[in-house]
Amino acid sequence: MTTDLRSFVLGLPKAELHLHLEGTLEPELMFDLAERNRLTLPYANVEAARSAYEFSDLQSFLDLYYAGCSVLVSEQDFYDLTWAYLVRAAEENIRHVEPFFDPQTHTERGVHFGTVVTGIMRALEDGGERFGITSRLIMSFLRDLSPASAAQTLEHARRYGRRIVGVGLDSAELGHPPEDFAEVFHAARDAGYRVVAHAGEEGPPEYITGALDVLGAERIDHGVRCLEDPMLTARLAMDRVPLTVCPLSNVRLKVVPSMAEHPLRRMMDAGLLVTVNSDDPAYFGGYLADNYIAAAEAVGLSLKDLVDLAEASFTASFLDEAARLSLTREVRRYADAHGIR
Repeated sequence: MTTDLRSFVLGLPKAELHLHLEGTLEPELMFDLAERNRLTLPYANVEAARSAYEFSDLQSFLDLYYAGCSVLVSEQDFYDLTWAYLVRAAEENIRHVEPFFDPQTHTERGVHFGTVVTGIMRALEDGGERFGITSRLIMSFLRDLSPASAAQTLEHARRYGRRIVGVGLDSAELGHPPEDFAEVFHAARDAGYRVVAHAGEEGPPEYITGALDVLGAERIDHGVRCLEDPMLTARLAMDRVPLTVCPLSNVRLKVVPSMAEHPLRRMMDAGLLVTVNSDDPAYFGGYLADNYIAAAEAVGLSLKDLVDLAEASFTASFLDEAARLSLTREVRRYADAHGIR
């Protein structure tokens, strides 16, 4: 990593479209919230907690992730979690965010849906006023829980109108194909929600096809295994389906063996509409700028490639056309100022 590259990436206007708010829970905040809520953590101190952030696969990460979520109890806890991320986002010149939250992770342990969503929404509103960061909140269903639980969660969300703009599908992918959730996603589309879905991370390319054809997904989260199916890859490129790729996450969860072997470069060369994101940055060793930098160094991305990825992040967003155009113009002005054509 060079100082010039980091400086360039930090100043580059960009959006983040694949970010789990619960996955931004740093050990320091985890301990603060545990103390506030008089909870005991299974770690002696912050250092011990951070050392536990090593995983062999997606499920081993999820086990730790859900344990960490136990400290999130009050509306203020969810506000503080979201606010801490927004402060970092502002420091990295992230202009727009479309974060996920997993209400079932909390309602399953007795936390009220309104407690979760109100705390998050207040922080997003304050982030807009304080930092000028726009946002579109996406509610994810946990695919390792039942479709009936997802349907009940959708009913809770309806009370908040358009403040929740989309629904997604996340958690343990293997053995939980998109088709299991066809009915609840049909109901969500009918209610006007935008639709995204995790697919093709640990699951096969067929899960991507199912997310598109059965769930009606407008955007695929991860999708790195699409290259295993040339016809699917061609379809994604032709239809300009956005893929929200998370390089550091893919390495930490052993989806790819190393950053040097990450398919991001090949995905871009295949004409796919790829964006770079951080997924669960507290657990995976880096926020958005770190992902840009790690990918650039490992797979040979130029500054022009990074500009293209930043533009794609706004193109792939759920912002209205005027806002997308305004932000992509900012990216181009930034590139012009650095002599990048």
